[in-house]
Amino acid sequence: MPVSDKIARVEAICGHTFRDRVLLRSAITHPSAVEGQPVDASYERLEFLGDSILGSVVALALYRAYPQFDEGKLTRLKVSLVSGMTLSEVGQELGIDECIIFGSSEMGTGARGMHSALENVYEALVGALYLDGGWDAAEAFINRTLKPHLATERAEHPTNPKSYLQECVQRDHMEAPAYKLVDSSGPAHEPTFTAVAIVDGVRRGRGSGSSKKEAEAAAALDALERMGYTHNGVILKRKLG
Repeated sequence: MPVSDKIARVEAICGHTFRDRVLLRSAITHPSAVEGQPVDASYERLEFLGDSILGSVVALALYRAYPQFDEGKLTRLKVSLVSGMTLSEVGQELGIDECIIFGSSEMGTGARGMHSALENVYEALVGALYLDGGWDAAEAFINRTLKPHLATERAEHPTNPKSYLQECVQRDHMEAPAYKLVDSSGPAHEPTFTAVAIVDGVRRGRGSGSSKKEAEAAAALDALERMGYTHNGVILKRKLG
């Protein structure tokens, strides 16, 4: 698809007519496509700005929508909505994947490269909307695209399994969890890592993922379940009384 068509398409996705289309082009341009050019030629700076605006818009929306939720529930909802996984899913649904401008060096990264790019471009678009149309334009885009992914039950799930496991075991006077990589397999471009979570010298959980970070998070989730802090992924309040 020609770059001009990509720009027009993503403008329609945003629901905003940009005065500065150079800004919009930067928001959908992967760094690999503009190597050696000024840093503002890609989405990196806009992503930085958009990340902060996104967090503020979502926090304000949740604060207004759920007056009965405490800080913990609001935080879990917010983190679930602005997570890389959610933003990548939203970007895919909107068709942003077809609008990203990649360089040749990034063409072979496959799904993992696209997942990261979708997250980054979504945040960059938020930043571009803010600069071109102000707070209202950015807020409208965020609310329209993230609202379908809002589910109150997300507030009952740990958004950061490793942090939550540490909180749980410390309150129960156990040593902080440690993680150990026990296996790695698969081709270099699509590896699978396996890690275990160790609490008080005992293996409490095991998990796998496409990165060491994902594997450790999966191991923490498994440990939370096995140790009775969660059930089917839902937080059990009795353990933290």
